[in-house]
Amino acid sequence: MCGRYTLTASPQAIRDLFRYAEQPNFPPRYNIAPTQPIAVVCLVNRQRQFVLMRWGLLPSWVKDPKAFSLIVNARGESVIDKPSFRAAMKRRRCLIPADGFYEWRAGGPRKQPYFIHARSGAPLAFAGLWETWTGPNGEELDTVTIVTTEANSTVRPLHDRMPVIVPPEAFGLWLDTDNVDAATASSLIMPAPDDLLEVWPVSTDVNRVANDNAQLIERVAESTEPAPSPKVAAAKKSKATKPKDDGQGVLF
Repeated sequence: MCGRYTLTASPQAIRDLFRYAEQPNFPPRYNIAPTQPIAVVCLVNRQRQFVLMRWGLLPSWVKDPKAFSLIVNARGESVIDKPSFRAAMKRRRCLIPADGFYEWRAGGPRKQPYFIHARSGAPLAFAGLWETWTGPNGEELDTVTIVTTEANSTVRPLHDRMPVIVPPEAFGLWLDTDNVDAATASSLIMPAPDDLLEVWPVSTDVNRVANDNAQLIERVAESTEPAPSPKVAAAKKSKATKPKDDGQGVLF
């Protein structure tokens, strides 16, 4: 699972790693979320290219995008056979620059978020698949999904899935859909080495998509408060959702 991630490395550092010709200038992002435009590297005319795509795959065969749930993650075990991913796995593989992602663990009064990133601090490359959706009026929309796999021992205490992280020496193998078939490329769909990543707790401010600043990835003290009993939790939820009558009425 990968529902939020970061890209805070400098544009030049990302360009040096992925070796594309463009020189985009983009700000650091500390809380990238689905439906937002994200940085993607793909192969166009045998050259690596930096492009922006919307996070949340929309297969080309979808008739009404409003009636289709965007695919934020694609399970690596099904990308070769599942109709939503089969064509993209053959012809439209890409890399998604990142330098960390978030995961949440239940157990306290609220889920505790964690930041997961390379021990070295180096940028990462998530395996991705992309599609171009064409609307009834000829409009086009490029969308992308992050391929996931079983979690390694570092991530497993938080979640049973993690993004597929492609090592730099395998960038060409994943991107080259002309010369590398889907079955061969799928050999890269595996958990990251256990010693690649480290994890630490971060503020629950990351829960709000509007928050996007460097404080989100700072280590905080892990919550040790016990989880509330089901009755207490239900009572708090009921109290929180009951509108307060201030004599002016409520809109929602």
